[in-house]
Amino acid sequence: MHHISIKTLLPLLLIGLLSGCATPTPYDYTAFEQNKPNSILVLPPVNKSPDIKATYSMLSQVTYPLAEAGYYVLPVALVDETFKQNGLTNADEMHMAPPAKLREIFGADAALYIDVTRYGSSYTVINSEVAVEATAKLVDLRSGQLLWQGSAVASTAENQNHGGGLIGMLVTAAVNQIINTLNDRGHDVAGITSRRLLTAGQPNGILGGPRLSEQRQANLATR
Repeated sequence: MHHISIKTLLPLLLIGLLSGCATPTPYDYTAFEQNKPNSILVLPPVNKSPDIKATYSMLSQVTYPLAEAGYYVLPVALVDETFKQNGLTNADEMHMAPPAKLREIFGADAALYIDVTRYGSSYTVINSEVAVEATAKLVDLRSGQLLWQGSAVASTAENQNHGGGLIGMLVTAAVNQIINTLNDRGHDVAGITSRRLLTAGQPNGILGGPRLSEQRQANLATR
């Protein structure tokens, strides 16, 4: 049997620890900075979860973080109705519209495409949570270039206390499932997800827009 010495193992362990703590690769904002969008058209999100509420729950909450980030956001309800008046009745069809056509109809500089990949409650014997996860990409409608893409997730499990042993965990999971079923907690969690996804100044997040206040711009620059 071959024995591996501690001197041999130590460098391997150090490499593993360092790789686990590696800083994420900085996002390439070249296209974003070159195009500098001023106005954003938010398309109704594509729902890839089983919950039918996901699309409009998320759509109703993206305007605030984008406006706070310094962009003019076309009214999302008006955009949705315009699509429907033109025969596009679901988000999948809307996302397939050519960028140049969206530019012609709405006049926006960029379009934000969102996919909701997880929405709603899930239950196991010892845990119940409501989670919302989404991905997004920002596309310039003048050039067709991808400007930015990112993802975010939020969950009620982030604040759950699993103390009290196995019985306590079982009771907590059952109570949470009842609360999650009776209340649309997914809408609140979707709000957190949208802020995490679209707040300017986060690592590899969306850049601040032209309407971002000078004070806010200065604060972001010092991060």
